[in-house]
Amino acid sequence: MFKYIIKRLLASIITLWAVITITFILMFKIPGGPFDGEKVLPPQIKANLEEKFGLNKPLYKQYEIYMGNLLKGDLGPSIKYEGRTVNDIIGYSFGASAKLGTVAVVITLLLGIYMGVSAALHQGKWQDNLCMIIATLGVTIPSFVLATLLVLLFAVKLGWLPSIGFDGPRYYILPAIALAGYSMAFIARLTRSRLLDVIRQDYIRTATAKGLSRNVVIYKHALRNCLIPIITYLGPLIAGVLTGSFVVESIFGIPGLGREFVTCIYNRDYTVILGVTVFYSAFLILCNLVVDILYVIIDPRIQLEA
Repeated sequence: MFKYIIKRLLASIITLWAVITITFILMFKIPGGPFDGEKVLPPQIKANLEEKFGLNKPLYKQYEIYMGNLLKGDLGPSIKYEGRTVNDIIGYSFGASAKLGTVAVVITLLLGIYMGVSAALHQGKWQDNLCMIIATLGVTIPSFVLATLLVLLFAVKLGWLPSIGFDGPRYYILPAIALAGYSMAFIARLTRSRLLDVIRQDYIRTATAKGLSRNVVIYKHALRNCLIPIITYLGPLIAGVLTGSFVVESIFGIPGLGREFVTCIYNRDYTVILGVTVFYSAFLILCNLVVDILYVIIDPRIQLEA
């Protein structure tokens, strides 16, 4: 296990370096810059700003400076937001995305697995049909459409929940449901198909023949062997949800990392683009590493060393 983790960490570092390098090169090769806008700056002012942020240096020199600062944990200052650093922007915006994402992941797992198990145990009955209709709608309806419908129904028509802001638990409900819609539906369909295959295995029939209760057979033996594909999907899901969805965050006015990422791309804020890319890539790699380790905990038959 230890040897495997070391190998994965080395591979992760190489992957992260490749992502940073490619993003850095592409970002500076795209026409335009952070000081190009509708209002044209005088050449001297533009030159002074480029000198202030080191944008007048050769590309390889900028890359060398950036990587040196990155190794120290410094993601640099924001070009567009005077007086703010990239570390401050990520630290502030990730907090909101993480809170919303945690609620969305809990909803995804609880409802997704419950719907999948219920559908599998009542195959061909109304419970199965109802769960699969909900799952199909969740997969096909985009998150921005679902978010708009939720706001229209529960905020505008019924007035039960707020439609904008992030000031308390009530504000989490609608954006969390919108963010969890697709993932919940996908996990429900995945759990159903996997559980239908597992409950037909010989060891399940043997456990039933021994007189074990239905709940023990399903939740202790069958469901555990259904978790491998769910855990595989969980790694990128957590990374994507916890780092924010710019569509959902924009609709509900949440100051999260996803909305910040889109804003910095629009503003050509190079340092923020690189900082958010580094953060998201590192978080995604970490989640995938944790998923691989969970494989062994859930199913000891898996040998990571092999």
